Amino acid sequence: MNGVIEALHIYDEHNRAILSHTYTSRPLSATHLLPLYLEHPPPRPNLIYLPNTNPPTLVFSLTHANLLYLATSSSEIEPLPVLEFLHRVIDVLEEFLGAPVLAHKIEANYDVVAQLLTEMCDAGTISTTEPNALRDVVEVEGLLGKLLGSINLPGKSPNNPITTSLNAQNSPALPWRRANVRHTSNELYADVVETLSVTLAPSGRPISAFANGTIAFTSKVSGVPDIILNLTGPSGKHNLKSVMELPVFHPCVRLNRWKDNPGELSFIPPDGRFILAGYEVDLLPFTSGKSGNFSANSLKLPVNIEVKTGLGSASSDFEVRLNINKTFASSSSSMSGTSGRGGGPGGRSFGGAHPGSAAAPLLQDLVVSVPLPPEVRNLPDIRPSKGDASFNLADKVLEWHIPTKELSTGSSYFGLRCTVQGQLTEVQEDSDINGFGFGKDYTYDEPYQASSDKSKVSEGNTEDEKDAKKAAQNKILMPSSASVSFSVKGWLSSGIKIESILIDVRKSRGLGEGIKPYKGVKYLTVSKGGVEVRC
Repeated sequence: MNGVIEALHIYDEHNRAILSHTYTSRPLSATHLLPLYLEHPPPRPNLIYLPNTNPPTLVFSLTHANLLYLATSSSEIEPLPVLEFLHRVIDVLEEFLGAPVLAHKIEANYDVVAQLLTEMCDAGTISTTEPNALRDVVEVEGLLGKLLGSINLPGKSPNNPITTSLNAQNSPALPWRRANVRHTSNELYADVVETLSVTLAPSGRPISAFANGTIAFTSKVSGVPDIILNLTGPSGKHNLKSVMELPVFHPCVRLNRWKDNPGELSFIPPDGRFILAGYEVDLLPFTSGKSGNFSANSLKLPVNIEVKTGLGSASSDFEVRLNINKTFASSSSSMSGTSGRGGGPGGRSFGGAHPGSAAAPLLQDLVVSVPLPPEVRNLPDIRPSKGDASFNLADKVLEWHIPTKELSTGSSYFGLRCTVQGQLTEVQEDSDINGFGFGKDYTYDEPYQASSDKSKVSEGNTEDEKDAKKAAQNKILMPSSASVSFSVKGWLSSGIKIESILIDVRKSRGLGEGIKPYKGVKYLTVSKGGVEVRC
């Protein structure tokens, strides 16, 4: 496939085209393309084929910060590079214009954005996408540059061919790192963030459990440092390759070094913050997930959730129970007496027992969401043991927020009990609700002589039938699932840890003698409705 990107269009939240950049050919205009894209019902896929245009067109889409990015191509092209190009466009715009990228920022910096898009894609072929390499070729006019623009100083001059040639000679051999990097404070930070996704059966047995991890690295070191970062798994370094599935790395990582020694990342970092690696971990194989006695406790989740439905005399109540892991409950209780920062700037550290560190994980942002069927009319009785619970009638979702200060009390069990009400039936609407006798049917169809015993039996059967019918109706109103959201500082569900961050002095250049950068590590697990239990 030798296809090329023909155009890139950016629309604001009001579907107004704020930028159109044509790379090659004669693609569809922004005003003509948008209605064809919006014809497809949401949720729209990232790749849409428009066969009725001339020529037929492929549309690649991405939405970020209320801005819509559309790239077009009328020839066969690999979709993944184009979608990655759109992600790189957003990253570069955030680097140059500031995050988040808003419509007025693009409109106020058309000259910079045009230079960036031209350098990133040459005649439709993806070219330079690294922000550090783009800084050496894109002219960013600042206040100081405007003041010194009319003064003839021996500085950077775009009209001077000698200066241009010197800049070309001094350009870095590594496209991801700028030349002549200097920092007054030398620091190396690593942030490992995992997103937890777990689905539990009604019995509590996990159906699936995955952790998607990202290693974000921040390098503020002068010169060209050569860094070695060592990872270890829950059972050591020997099986780390089987633990970290589907790994992806920044181009600066030496892949041969990783293949020979899994867990060892050797790289020359870009200047500043960047994504070093990403991975996925299947949590079930490490916890005897194939055996019959496997339960949610084997995953060692910070929060275990359980839902009981059909409670009460009329089976109209349900209860949500939370069990906080003692390790996280005890660390939260010590939060009030100890600061959350320790070990250095930002609380990053390889050790220490302060809340939010690996020795004392800190549980925060605990929210339980219970979606209810559309037949539910109201929840007249909501009784949480701790925190605040509210029912959103429009979305039919019950949300239960437990603040961190409630977790700091040391309690490990929390409960929420609710009563549901369904829609009014025709029998209820015609019944005597107020007791005035209206709505009753006084027609008498019974025989004149009836046995009192038979009447008692019929009345008893009628009451039992009413209770059974009411219980069956309330069963339809019960929730079918519940999910819990939380964040935990200082803990990773996969058990992966950073063992060390080392600088290879022999291979590094321009560090200076006796410089020992500060090194810090942070761990964070996030679950935005990721732990779900089915009823």
